[in-house]
Amino acid sequence: MTARRRGWRRNRGTPAPRGFLPAPLPGPHPRAGGAPPARARRGPVLAATGIGGAALLGMSLSTEPGSPQFYLLTTGLAGTWAAGALSTGPLPLAKPGRGGGAPPLVTPVLIGAAAFGVFYGAARLARHIPPLSRAISTVLGYADGGSAPLVLLSASANAVAEELYFRGALWPTADQSRPITTTTLAYAATTAATRNPALVLAGTATSLLFGLQRRTTGGVLAPALSHLTWSLLMLRYLPPLFRASARPPGAGHRGR
Repeated sequence: MTARRRGWRRNRGTPAPRGFLPAPLPGPHPRAGGAPPARARRGPVLAATGIGGAALLGMSLSTEPGSPQFYLLTTGLAGTWAAGALSTGPLPLAKPGRGGGAPPLVTPVLIGAAAFGVFYGAARLARHIPPLSRAISTVLGYADGGSAPLVLLSASANAVAEELYFRGALWPTADQSRPITTTTLAYAATTAATRNPALVLAGTATSLLFGLQRRTTGGVLAPALSHLTWSLLMLRYLPPLFRASARPPGAGHRGR
């Protein structure tokens, strides 16, 4: 060992000569005084979008079914979710499929249809529970009391826009140890603005399902397809079920 090196080892307070500094760890290194993390930049936008979306949802379901105000508010609701989500940056659609191909599209549709089947069975039971029957009938009144094409268009736009927000923009900013729980609680809090227990229960259950899809597929495409399928089937097949339950006894036997 040379005298120069022995002298440096004895005097630990002096800086190490060039060539003896440890190599930096691999990977990117943040710069001092750099920009704040993406989560901090997204926070105010997501919070404002969530509050605005909850308010518009509550107002839309307090209007008269089929009224211009209903369509205006639901259109604004879909626009709020979508604009708030897209303003935070690019959203992942899905992980590549097997072999690097396109992600599957049929499976999310089948999952949405299966979820509808479960809800349809639960709705048949809910008809015999007066509080739930009234809550569901109130929501379905907007499907019966308005233009069917406009209602379907509004429901489709909101189904996709909600997934862009909750499973798209909100997902990476949620608690990453429990993103499904965090986004589900956020969705339940949003639907609570309607003060409709049936919507809160349905929103909580479907949010858990769509959150599992988001975690499995790595993007918003599968949850959006499942949500869209579920919404359209619910609007198509649930209103006749509750119209039949509300029909007075003997109404179908007037000819006798």
